[in-house]
Amino acid sequence: GTLNSKHNKTMTTKYPAVIELSKSALENNIGFIRKHLGRKTKISSVVKANAYGHGVEIFVPLAETCGIDHFSVFSAPEAERVLKVCNKETSIMIMGYVDDSDLEWVIKNNIEFYVFDHFRMKEAVRVAAAIGIPAKIHIEIETGLNRTGFNEAELKDIAPFIRQHAVHIKIRGLCTHYAGAESIANYYRIQRQIKKFDQLSTMLLREGIEAEIRHTACSAAALSYPRTRMDMIRVGILQYGFWPTRETFIQYIGRRAKKHDPLQRVLSWKSQVMTLKDIPAGEFISYGTSYLAQDKTRIAVIPVGYSSGFSRSLSNHGRVLINGVRVPVIGLVNMNMLLADVTLLPDVKPSDEVTLIGQQQDAEITVASFSDFNKQLNYELLARLPNAIPRVVVN
Repeated sequence: GTLNSKHNKTMTTKYPAVIELSKSALENNIGFIRKHLGRKTKISSVVKANAYGHGVEIFVPLAETCGIDHFSVFSAPEAERVLKVCNKETSIMIMGYVDDSDLEWVIKNNIEFYVFDHFRMKEAVRVAAAIGIPAKIHIEIETGLNRTGFNEAELKDIAPFIRQHAVHIKIRGLCTHYAGAESIANYYRIQRQIKKFDQLSTMLLREGIEAEIRHTACSAAALSYPRTRMDMIRVGILQYGFWPTRETFIQYIGRRAKKHDPLQRVLSWKSQVMTLKDIPAGEFISYGTSYLAQDKTRIAVIPVGYSSGFSRSLSNHGRVLINGVRVPVIGLVNMNMLLADVTLLPDVKPSDEVTLIGQQQDAEITVASFSDFNKQLNYELLARLPNAIPRVVVN
């Protein structure tokens, strides 16, 4: 027994960085979505890609406290993560990948899923019949994104099969996805898609196939094209406090007397100063020769690097907040560390808070400013935040 006892001590280790999720920010954003996009329209919270980097296990229960009871994911493994932490009454919808071997698990657990081709429809019916539980499906229609979904000919083709096996299928929804509703450049393409969706829904009704709900809008479409809101909207980026693009934000405030951003960022990313070091003038700092100290320089070493999602392309470009001041990242970003120039901050000491994304006193580093440096989209940067960084809820 003595051998094990020393391994059984629970350690409360402190991580080099933490991601904080603000409950009040999420309440604010969901309130804005409800008010602005219609109280009658159901909200499905999109939590694919680890809830856009916010962390499924923390984010889902938090969203439920804000009255959300429908979550959209990309794949069955993501659905499983949501299922482990959500309320019994909550619905989960898979918009993408389900392996045939997972269909039984999906149907048994009442998880809804997109069906976009003959094979998936036939498999769904086969499994549902075998286990005696109807499959809850959303029929995805191809309207012009040209990615996944039934086109007109395929719908006509599959309609008799759907009617014939109605007992094994519950058609929860009819859906499509728009080809870039966040940019006015795609305006005509989106308009054509909206028209196509209406036309194909009507055609299915004539074939005797009726869905419980119709949903087509992501955040951008719901904002820019009110007609797309229908019965449910699939809200991803907006709930986390980000506009799909600058263009959608400008379009939104352009129509408003008050020109302020109604959204609040849910996520902050924080670390702390690990140690400080004084470097004499004329020395290179960190790997290679990318940064030469012109004068005597004081650096703060911060235990976050590219393995923690702080891109190497931010070397000599990025900024972090220390003591409410924006300071430059100097030298190459290492795998586990980055260096910040704190020469102008005489009071910095080890364990002072460092904000990589978020607010500190009156200063803020937004994901967008962070992304601008390394040419990533908000979405990409958030989705790449490693799962290993602990997430905590703050008010």
